[in-house]
Amino acid sequence: MKKRIYIAGGSKGGVGKSIQSVALIDTLGSRREKVLLIESDTSNPDVFKMYSGEVQTELIDLDDANGWIDLVNVCDQNPDHVVVVNTAARNNRGVTAYGQTLNSTLKELQRELVTLWVINRQRDSLELLRDYMEALPGSRTHVVRNSYFGDERKFELYNGSQIRKTVEDAGGRSLTLPDLADRVSDDLYSNRLSIAKAMEQLPLGNRAELGRWRADVHTMLGVVLNA
Repeated sequence: MKKRIYIAGGSKGGVGKSIQSVALIDTLGSRREKVLLIESDTSNPDVFKMYSGEVQTELIDLDDANGWIDLVNVCDQNPDHVVVVNTAARNNRGVTAYGQTLNSTLKELQRELVTLWVINRQRDSLELLRDYMEALPGSRTHVVRNSYFGDERKFELYNGSQIRKTVEDAGGRSLTLPDLADRVSDDLYSNRLSIAKAMEQLPLGNRAELGRWRADVHTMLGVVLNA
């Protein structure tokens, strides 16, 4: 079996897709995996700018058919790389229209498709997830509650929902992304720093907070990577 394709999704803006992608790239790097980052947020490619000097990167617009063709071809050309797709806020439209291009090629690619769907506490996060799962039925989907919006107990709409049962019955997990102090998160994005670079360059206290978050993230994502 070749390396997986991971999609960091959530569709709407501001839920934490980019920090989930950063967490995933760093965790894969700690396992000495070769990573190929596909940045589909072409208008605001934060993750691309943070990691373009450390991992192989591609900017691909997944709003049209050509982008999905390019995605499949790049995955096919890099069989020894784990692929991480950081999605744009508008991406459900592209998935609905063209996701079958990827879905239909997974067997030939010999890759497993895994989605980390990041949610906040609002209902539309769940409605968008349902649409996404219908559009990409070949993906194993895990839901990531972003604790920036509160601890796990506050995600009441998701915790007691039918969509949670659907996700878990299909083999997905319900995970919680640890919160990172705003000042450290701001350092990463403002200075376009990868986690590794930030651990070298930030002040000691900031590095301590980042190290705490990093360890928690590696533990959380280990559940998915080891499955």
